[in-house]
Amino acid sequence: MSYKLEICVGSIGSALLAQEFGADRIELCDNLAEGGTTPSYGMIVQCKAQLQIPFFPIIRPRGGDFVFTSEEFEIMRQDVLLCREIGCRGVVIGMLRKDSSIDMERCSELISLAGEMEITFHRAFDRCTSLERSLEDLVQLGCSRVLTSGGKEFAHEATEKLKSLVSQAGLRIQIMPGSGVNHFNLEKIAAETGAYEFHSSAKKSIEYNRDPINRAPFSEIITDGEHVQKLKAILKQMGSSN
Repeated sequence: MSYKLEICVGSIGSALLAQEFGADRIELCDNLAEGGTTPSYGMIVQCKAQLQIPFFPIIRPRGGDFVFTSEEFEIMRQDVLLCREIGCRGVVIGMLRKDSSIDMERCSELISLAGEMEITFHRAFDRCTSLERSLEDLVQLGCSRVLTSGGKEFAHEATEKLKSLVSQAGLRIQIMPGSGVNHFNLEKIAAETGAYEFHSSAKKSIEYNRDPINRAPFSEIITDGEHVQKLKAILKQMGSSN
């Protein structure tokens, strides 16, 4: 099994940078400061036209929790169908019940609508009461992978739990550590968990001012290409030493 690097991006420019510097897959989002919401139709179309690597739009109509109203769920249904029609390789979903368990019925409906697209379950998983029981639910649903920090804020704080989840998952579903994964801790996380897929935002914040009238600078979160390159180099080195 080969190592894979997924980069979370919030713009077409960042998506192209992530691809250029070695990402294997992209999680495509809007509103990264909110943890990621569904990108626009135009963003998805442009990524389809310009990217050669797979990109998975997140299906999340708002920030906040993962218990959605019927109106919000209808938006999610339509967004999944849109991604399928455009030809996306996969989507990222996550819905919980009020008791912090996986919303099996509505997740199953989205997965059915997704057709042949791969399904990643996002970090709503980390809000579940029992990660072990919820992992079995995701296997039952047929998800390809789950993005998780092992129930902690950052993945490097939960390597023992992640190792346990990797063992439980076997070959049935991929455990993809994410949150706080960077080129300083990736090798350690990989060695201690046994995971083969990793998720990172690899981001940096820039300030600029293109407005000569308003002198207050704008700030933007973008992908750091050098960071992506370093992450990929670590995984390549680990893969060649196995």
